[in-house]
Amino acid sequence: MIMKRLLIAALAAASLALGLAPAEAASSSRVQVGRLACDVDPGIGFIIGSSKDMTCWFHRANARPERYHGNISKLGLDIGITARTHIEWLVFAATRSRYTRHALAGTYVGASAEATLGVGLGANWLVGGFHRSYALQPLSIQAQAGLDYSIALAGLTLR
Repeated sequence: MIMKRLLIAALAAASLALGLAPAEAASSSRVQVGRLACDVDPGIGFIIGSSKDMTCWFHRANARPERYHGNISKLGLDIGITARTHIEWLVFAATRSRYTRHALAGTYVGASAEATLGVGLGANWLVGGFHRSYALQPLSIQAQAGLDYSIALAGLTLR
């Protein structure tokens, strides 16, 4: 219960730090620009955090996929071992401005929660990128194998 309250407080603080009011974050003014598919390396949660490398492909209509390399880090309760994980995000832009190639490169912050007992699922909420103008779908689809429980603040870097 305490961890849940801390996570809610951290999410509120992250939203304010990013200049996103709750109504703005859910606004229909955001425009979906594509889908980000990532394969995350296997790893171990070290109780208070973890860091895993990843390779991603950004897919958008009528364009060649873009490859990104990155790292996803967690700070909070993160206990266990996971095999290679696959995460899918819908990518939204803050405005209708024209997307430029490799514009997703940058740092994203938010929260992450996952549970795995053999096979598991997770959710990630991240905002950031070029001038903090991109949001990765509030709840991503994540499939993984292993034995893991995590509820933490998350950071993602794409390059």
